[in-house]
Amino acid sequence: MKNYPIVKSRRLRSTPYTDRIESQGVSSYTVYNHMLLPSSFKSIEADYHHLKEFVQVWDVAAERQVEISGKDSAKLVQLMTCRDLSKSKIGKCYYAPLVDHQGFLVNDPIINKLAEDKWWLSIADSDVIFFAKGIAAGQKLDVEISEPNVNILAVQGPLADNLMVKLFGEKIKELKFFNFNYFNFKGYKYFIARSGWSKQGGFEVYVDDNKAGQDLYDYLFEAGEEFNVRPGCPNLIERIESALLSYGNDFDNRDNPFEANFDKYMHLDTEVNFLGKEKLKKIRENGIKRKLMGVKIDHDSIDMYCEKTLFDDKNEVVGFVRSAAYSPTFKKVIGIAMINKPYWDSKDQFKIEIDEKIFVGTICDLPFI
Repeated sequence: MKNYPIVKSRRLRSTPYTDRIESQGVSSYTVYNHMLLPSSFKSIEADYHHLKEFVQVWDVAAERQVEISGKDSAKLVQLMTCRDLSKSKIGKCYYAPLVDHQGFLVNDPIINKLAEDKWWLSIADSDVIFFAKGIAAGQKLDVEISEPNVNILAVQGPLADNLMVKLFGEKIKELKFFNFNYFNFKGYKYFIARSGWSKQGGFEVYVDDNKAGQDLYDYLFEAGEEFNVRPGCPNLIERIESALLSYGNDFDNRDNPFEANFDKYMHLDTEVNFLGKEKLKKIRENGIKRKLMGVKIDHDSIDMYCEKTLFDDKNEVVGFVRSAAYSPTFKKVIGIAMINKPYWDSKDQFKIEIDEKIFVGTICDLPFI
């Protein structure tokens, strides 16, 4: 598939860090929440190996925030997600799938509780702000909804703690997974969470001042030289191996939380009220006919610009691959696929067409690693 340049415009926003990552050799972008999101530097595979051994600084400003504040903010946030947030605490981060009135998935943000009446929804790639405003208007809720000027820097990799300690001190090592706190550096207070879109460990820094973010970016590279720091980005191979799902790729608004294996984030038997609750109870009662699973394909490359169909020996549809990449660890293509129920426990090989040739593969559970 031929690559074409992305033309920048006001509809496709750059970030406060774009000049820096371009000077450091970003080699490709994707579009995420109407913003530029880096997708590779040296190459996806070279970036993958470096991420698993050292530390990277990511420009993930495209991970936008929807700020919901006001008297009815907790009610609105709960209406949007099937996860029970009635006992949520300030300083905690919550992975919380959002569902509509039909029980279909709208997004899967990290919800940060800043105060009893203030929340940040750190969203995946869809226009959650309009979803929130529509519910608020329909329910006549007393809330303010906005997109604050917050541009995240992520520090990811096994040496992330070493780098962050150099800037923020030993206390940052006490920050627990999916918790956030505020840390001072050179006169500025940074909102830092132990989170990130990799399984290699690290932090996300929510920066609400462009100059402070740019300064921190530069300081991270100065301090990180001894740890072989490099610019990076969410890595396709690493996130598939770890089964870190991508809204819009692995699942979208055609799918419900049961199909995406989000059972543990659905609290259908509590007293909290949220959109689609009765629909999801009905789905639970009837059962699902498909779900996300892993696939391994005996080939060394795949171009995923659209879903790819899997067939059995009788040419019946097994399912659809939604994300895939060559894994240096498994020495074959691995992917995340929506698999039809008759094949969930199948040990038989399926067929898939790649570049007009037929290859075979097998179904497996997630995660791969």
